[in-house]
Amino acid sequence: MNQALLTRLFKTIEGNQNTPLMKIAFSIVEEERKKGHAHLADKLESILRQNLSIESDQTLRPIKVKDFKLPVDRRYRLPLANHIPHEQLRHHMILDTVVEEKIERIEKEFLAGERLAHHGLKPRRKMLFYGASGCGKSMAAERIAWDLGLSFYKVRFDSIISSYLGESAANLQKLFDSIEDYPCVLLLDEFDIIGKQRESRSNDVGEIHRIVNILLGLLEEYSGKGLLIATTNLEGSLDKALFRRFDEFIEFPKPSAFEIQKILQQSFSSLHVSNEVDLGALSRKMDGLSYAIVEKIAHDAAKKAIIYGHKEISHKDIEQSLNENRFLNA
Repeated sequence: MNQALLTRLFKTIEGNQNTPLMKIAFSIVEEERKKGHAHLADKLESILRQNLSIESDQTLRPIKVKDFKLPVDRRYRLPLANHIPHEQLRHHMILDTVVEEKIERIEKEFLAGERLAHHGLKPRRKMLFYGASGCGKSMAAERIAWDLGLSFYKVRFDSIISSYLGESAANLQKLFDSIEDYPCVLLLDEFDIIGKQRESRSNDVGEIHRIVNILLGLLEEYSGKGLLIATTNLEGSLDKALFRRFDEFIEFPKPSAFEIQKILQQSFSSLHVSNEVDLGALSRKMDGLSYAIVEKIAHDAAKKAIIYGHKEISHKDIEQSLNENRFLNA
């Protein structure tokens, strides 16, 4: 397990020193110290020491609620959201430091929900992730569900939106009602589909206007046990009134050259990379690309090396992959 993953994992471990998980964590610290990884061991131990006095309100395991059924639309009986099994959630990712801190704050507030309630406080429940395409917004939502052990659902706007008068609003109401007492992460991906500014919809039928209005009300009133996460590449097109309904806004920027290098290292971790490859120089060359494109370049280069039986990934492999994928960022 690489340093970034170990660090992120240790930040979620809370409780007293006698808990089984904390004992295992300290044993990992000792193993890393024996391997000569003194800096990493000190960092991990510091994280654990800071968390020793914190008692988790929940354990990090998938939460199961009996008899929960996904609501369906009335006309075609299609589910209003898709469930993604816990083991299929994407959660290995490199993030900007500021974004990483905000994600961790969301997770810690959720776990500390009961303690916050004793002081009349509430954790963040409704988040808006915005930024360029391919920069980890949807994946971050999956990671939160993974870290917290929550079920993950992705809204199906093709089922929500109906051409029949009143049905779209009814579908939204039904979906929000179903998760009110169900601790899960509900992802409203590409939220701008229904959240665009009402002024820009002047030529649309009144049904869309009603959808935005009921969505405003549902977001305003939501106080369920789970987390609502909306994502958009076009935050400027969202109705301004929607912003006031969210507890947190997180911008996902494109990766810096330093983060690109970490993505490449993570992507190539199971393969040999030629000594001629200068990941630092390549990372600077890829500056301005999204996380998704950088990862695709790395994976394409790795697949090329494997398919042609190369013993290691060459500079040529990466350069060819970079040239083939550069147009995707246009």
